[in-house]
Amino acid sequence: MRLRNSFYLSAILAVLFITACSGPKKEEATLLIYGGPIYTVDTTQATVEAVATKDDKIIFVGSLAEAEQYKTDQTQLIDLKGKTMTPGLIEGHGHFMGLGYNELSLDLINTTSYQQIIDAVAEKVKTAEPGEWITGRGWHQSKWDSIPEDTVLGFQTHDRLSEVSPDNPVYLRHASGHAGFANAKAMEIAGLRVLAREGIDQLEIKGGEVIRDALGRPTGVFNERAQTLITKHIPANTPETDTKAFELAVAACHRHGITGFHDAGIGRETIAFYENMKTEDKMKVRMYAMLTGWDKELLNEWYEKGPMVDPDHELTIRSVKLNCDGALGSRGAWLLEPYSDRPDHYGHETLPMEFVAESAINGLKHGFQICSHAIGDRANREILDRYEAAFVKLPELTENHRYRIEHAQHLHPEDIPRFAELGVIPAMQAVHLSSDRPWAIDRLGEKRIVEGAYMWQALLQSGIPIVNGTDVPVEPLNPIASFYASVSRKTLKGLPEGGYEPEQKMTREQALRSYTLDAAYGAFEENIKGSIEPGKLADFTIYNQDLMEVPEDALLDTEVVMTIFGGQVVFEKGE
Repeated sequence: MRLRNSFYLSAILAVLFITACSGPKKEEATLLIYGGPIYTVDTTQATVEAVATKDDKIIFVGSLAEAEQYKTDQTQLIDLKGKTMTPGLIEGHGHFMGLGYNELSLDLINTTSYQQIIDAVAEKVKTAEPGEWITGRGWHQSKWDSIPEDTVLGFQTHDRLSEVSPDNPVYLRHASGHAGFANAKAMEIAGLRVLAREGIDQLEIKGGEVIRDALGRPTGVFNERAQTLITKHIPANTPETDTKAFELAVAACHRHGITGFHDAGIGRETIAFYENMKTEDKMKVRMYAMLTGWDKELLNEWYEKGPMVDPDHELTIRSVKLNCDGALGSRGAWLLEPYSDRPDHYGHETLPMEFVAESAINGLKHGFQICSHAIGDRANREILDRYEAAFVKLPELTENHRYRIEHAQHLHPEDIPRFAELGVIPAMQAVHLSSDRPWAIDRLGEKRIVEGAYMWQALLQSGIPIVNGTDVPVEPLNPIASFYASVSRKTLKGLPEGGYEPEQKMTREQALRSYTLDAAYGAFEENIKGSIEPGKLADFTIYNQDLMEVPEDALLDTEVVMTIFGGQVVFEKGE
């Protein structure tokens, strides 16, 4: 009996041994990261010790001891040495080629006076050929330290600019992109003059405004759709400059820890260009592109063929961008009540609301997300009304629509809860508060500011996520600045003490989600990115310090020191 039992025991052990040897083998990691705080943005385990990846996917998240099981002699090791890691950051609303071209043309984002603009153009004239266009972007009259002697409706006039550039047409876009500033040569090429023919003034543009002096002469400032009077004469970009701008934009994203980018409005030429960049393996940012609503023929083509969701997660097109009003700085935002500093003016409806209503229906029918630019409270209300009408008309198609309003900067208090009620996502750029709030009160007055401007916490508490970003090149791409603005509601100089309307601050956890998981949700991509979980893409951002713990006054000292895209290090500070 003892012999038989021994035989049976030996047989069982042999079976167990064979089963163990033939069982599933642990995956072998190509990359193992450890040695510092890792914030996952995953509610099941908010922080972990280590992350293991295989090729472009995450295969393990947890303790270092367990992660060691995935390590081989070929595994690349990254010791954070106390530095901090989060999911790769997502720019939730920007203009990718604008980012690249901003680095090729005059960058005026840091100018603090009209004189600095004049000096920059004068310097550029020295190396430009006669007749060559000089373009740039970034000026903002409300951010200048001093006001020019001659102004019209708060804007500078072209005379001094024209003096330094008599032989070169110049066009400088406002930081917002919703206005531009031309010199005399540019206006001459455009053939602009004060002339009424058959009762029609060529300077009258629906959805825009040519700023004029007391004699009716154009001052050089063109607001909203009036910009086309000048821009249609600017020579088109070349394939060579497009490629250079694209490469510069990718590099800028990597420097700032950006691994995903929501490109807010592109046309057919840019779509073809992006497809070519992907074919050439240059698409090293996960692009979520919105079709421009200015091209109805393009929209109809895409409605017919349907969304393009990239299985490689590099270039996805499933949304439409509608530009429905202007910017607050240029007084183009469409308001319910007139501007406090221009009582006869309500801003501009830059796209007919009938087209918004039509697009809201088409989006539901054809599977496209509609993303509408709205800054003023009237624009926001009108768009919410059109969205709601579409949802009521086609209720069977409204599940998981994820329609968005881009900016949602100034809301009537009655419209704040409607976002959550309708499931409409606000894509808001927190850094706009840091830049705009000091002068925005002049546009809106204190009551409208307090009750409806930059209402982050009110929207979050209503139950709707916020997609964060910078609107680059309207603001610099830097996500740290937008994170700081989100949690402090201060200018980047740290003012005022306590922040503007502090009850609307985000927590640091909310701010990080707005740049990661909630931004991914805003693009239907929360199942593949936005948090550090097994099965998701291996996109990470690494910082020199713990942005979730450092004192608020040290937050702006945070730097991105490494960016990992698809399991590959694409940026390392100092390399």
